[in-house]
Amino acid sequence: MGDVVGESKVNFGALAVLNKWPSLANQRQPDREPYQVVEGTLDDCISAFMDKPVATRHLYEIRTMAQPPLVTEVLSAEHVIELWRLREFL
Repeated sequence: MGDVVGESKVNFGALAVLNKWPSLANQRQPDREPYQVVEGTLDDCISAFMDKPVATRHLYEIRTMAQPPLVTEVLSAEHVIELWRLREFL
């Protein structure tokens, strides 16, 4: 991934939405639709996500405009954590 990071710039000012999946016993309810928690920039949504308890982060996702190759339209918890960790280099 080192080559990709060196060549890519991520627009953290892009519009994004942090969504939360309804849950039961800390498990996503796939028969329900996620609801909006934060609307703002990708940076805002990443910061709001990182403020959530670690044990519940798997219930959240960020939706934004795709920025290949590093940013997809739907960012999972693992992807958000990786972007947060790398954002000073991107």
